[in-house]
Amino acid sequence: MILISNYNDKPAIEQFQGLKKEIYAALENSPMMHSYNSVHELLFDIQLRSNIIKAAKDLHESAVEFAPFQTSKFNPEIWTKTKYGYLLNSWVLPSEAIEDIFTNSKEYAFECSTAIVVIYYKAVLDTIATSYFNTLFQRLLVWDWNYDRDLSIVTKVGRDFIPGDVVYFYNPEYAHPVWTGENAVILGNGLYFGHGVGIETAEGMIQALNTLRVENATKSAYLISQHSRLNPQYLSQFARKQFA
Repeated sequence: MILISNYNDKPAIEQFQGLKKEIYAALENSPMMHSYNSVHELLFDIQLRSNIIKAAKDLHESAVEFAPFQTSKFNPEIWTKTKYGYLLNSWVLPSEAIEDIFTNSKEYAFECSTAIVVIYYKAVLDTIATSYFNTLFQRLLVWDWNYDRDLSIVTKVGRDFIPGDVVYFYNPEYAHPVWTGENAVILGNGLYFGHGVGIETAEGMIQALNTLRVENATKSAYLISQHSRLNPQYLSQFARKQFA
């Protein structure tokens, strides 16, 4: 259910179309309370979630390859490889670096958790003012779940899944550590995107991971009761525009 502080009238679902309508309906019909301080925060959250889904689909359509850290690559003109991940070169703007992953995608190869962080950065870049993005995310370090605290990722236990959330399909009998599981963006309409697997239903994700188990494995992969999402209450103050 959606709760807006000190505001009795929520937007009507009829004002939304397509994916945004699905996101609004999921928030409103959720058994959990989704609280916002203003209509602006709610509409920002819906826009941010839409941009997360768009970024996931764009990454899926890109030439970025799947790779563990040992064989990973980031454009060396933008990033420097360290033992902790890829560090943004000091002379490059953060906004330009994130855009480069999508526009120059053949120069990149990474695994699924890095993909989620990249998707989050791209969605935030598309939702907040570029000047704020470059101020908040200076000297980015990207790999696995390394991320700037201003990205404000919140992870909770439970199955209150909303389109734009990130969930995890756990693979208990993996053949290689890189396939311990798959981080996946909920795209809506029963579909998920996980870098390395692609766009699938939940069952499709599980079937794909089950092909990546040790020989004679008996335990199936499964979707765990956990979800990650960005914090609209914090990020909305940097929005590109003021939502009514």
